[in-house]
Amino acid sequence: MIPILVGPAPGSLNAPEIARELSASGHDVEVILSAEARLFVGTSAFAGIADVVEGPSREPEAVVFAPAEAGVLARLAHGLDGFDFGGAPVFVAPDLDEETSKHPAVKENIELLRGDGIKVIEGEDSGMASAREIVAAVLGGLGGPMAGMKVLVTAGGTRERIDSVRFIGNRSSGRMGAALARQASRMGASVVLIAANISAREPGVGWVPVEDVEEMKGEVMGRVGSFDILVMAAAVSDFTPDSPVEEKIRRGGSERMTLELTSTSDILGAVRGQNENLFMVGFAATHGDPVPDAREKLRKKGADIIVGNDILQAGIGFDSEENEVCVVGRDGVEFIPQASKDEVARSILDALLKEMDNLDKERR
Repeated sequence: MIPILVGPAPGSLNAPEIARELSASGHDVEVILSAEARLFVGTSAFAGIADVVEGPSREPEAVVFAPAEAGVLARLAHGLDGFDFGGAPVFVAPDLDEETSKHPAVKENIELLRGDGIKVIEGEDSGMASAREIVAAVLGGLGGPMAGMKVLVTAGGTRERIDSVRFIGNRSSGRMGAALARQASRMGASVVLIAANISAREPGVGWVPVEDVEEMKGEVMGRVGSFDILVMAAAVSDFTPDSPVEEKIRRGGSERMTLELTSTSDILGAVRGQNENLFMVGFAATHGDPVPDAREKLRKKGADIIVGNDILQAGIGFDSEENEVCVVGRDGVEFIPQASKDEVARSILDALLKEMDNLDKERR
């Protein structure tokens, strides 16, 4: 159980979202609203999400102060918070105006908290961190089935330049890859996301922006040696223009233009060739039944599992909020029915852990 202690600050408006995200991750959540906080957010905002209580009903697995104003920081720093949390890890999300955040006493209190092992989750400005940043920090700090693992994820769609304004691309939004990075982080892994043309950054994970296949290959090959798992969820262009030009190509008098293309690099194959023991996950987006293509890709690429999906189905796949996939491994196929991409990502990672466990047993 995770209690959220909500203080009287503007960030309290984000407390329902924090409670919802933690609850959706499988944790029981209780909310403790100070009297002053109820001026910002009422008990009805948590209806159907979490119980609003006066104090924790049982020993917590973690404690979250969000938002934590200067008074709470001071009481926590000097052991005057009034609660006994039984040694559970404590996470504090300060919500301060700019002047208060610069006050020497406040800075000292934050350093005292860190010295006591309390995780201080700070936003980019003096205000409170976003709900997603707070949830990522809390869940990542609790450990989980992927604790100690390092995961490199690729996401989005690469763009191959034709001229200064045009490119060959695809419809990938990057949502599936971002969901995999998010869920792996929440399961305790240390995650880096190589993001191809994704504008919204995923909180709680390392972030490496790239544009085209060669940039992605360079980043993957340069980093993957220090990781345990590679998840290649990005939609990587299969072809690139032979001769991209620096300026915009103008129509002129011609109604037709011929574009010559060359095959792009095989990133998965290159990775496997240099990283024999790396656990690799590939993706196969196909028209129709994805299992045959996924099995073929599993064999050719040397991956450990391939995730296949039928992009012809309405409501799943590219640029959709939901997905439906099959996970093809050496020993069979697991079907994951249509659900949100976060739910599908969790199921994919569960399947990944089972496959890794089976491989580990074989090697003993």
